[in-house]
Amino acid sequence: RSFDRAMPEEVNRVVTDHLSDLLFTTETSGNENLLHEGIATDKIHFVGNCMVDTLLKHLDAARAGAPWQAFGVEPGQYALLTLHRPSNVDDLDTLRALMGAINDVSERLPVLFPVHPRTRERMTTGGIDIGQGITLCDPLPYLTFTGLMSEARCVLTDSGGIQEETTVLGVPCLTLRWNTERPVTVTSGTNRLVGTDPQAIASHIDAILAGDWTTGERPPLWDGRAAERIAEVIEGFVGRNPTP
Repeated sequence: RSFDRAMPEEVNRVVTDHLSDLLFTTETSGNENLLHEGIATDKIHFVGNCMVDTLLKHLDAARAGAPWQAFGVEPGQYALLTLHRPSNVDDLDTLRALMGAINDVSERLPVLFPVHPRTRERMTTGGIDIGQGITLCDPLPYLTFTGLMSEARCVLTDSGGIQEETTVLGVPCLTLRWNTERPVTVTSGTNRLVGTDPQAIASHIDAILAGDWTTGERPPLWDGRAAERIAEVIEGFVGRNPTP
């Protein structure tokens, strides 16, 4: 839960959860939120994170491709940016302020920016300047992006999943939002919420470049076996509820 009903996916989460017989959570805060909303305890199963299963399975292949070479950068010597959330890209003043902050970052650290089509259209129509240190490209395949993320000095994003992946990878993550539905990435991981404040972005980049950043720890059950635990729960549920 982000507790931000302006996010369409937040509304979808709440509705889906209240219609479901089985609810699989990735962190203990999810259990607490569901119980607070009146979901029965026996419907809730803390199993870990399927996204982490995928990440760990494909990480070696992603790194083996050395995708940073195509962009002319070295491992640990670049930042990776994603930006797509409507609250950030639909308001041109907000987008302009964010890109101004990213331009400043790019003067100190090359920034690779796979651009979401929605964001590219807003940047074009808004006439937003892009610094020379920023390399734009089209959205990337999973393995290419994962390889880049694994060797980035830091990641700046408004994505939810990337907050989780950077925590597993031990890569500093600056989340360009004021809230997160993945609080364990902040309390235990490498993620920090900086919103859209250029000064906060700059000060956190200072800390990253100075090496003043926690490596964090992998949250409980983020071990690559979440799918196995989910399958076990489903098998038990089907066994107790056979099809007529």
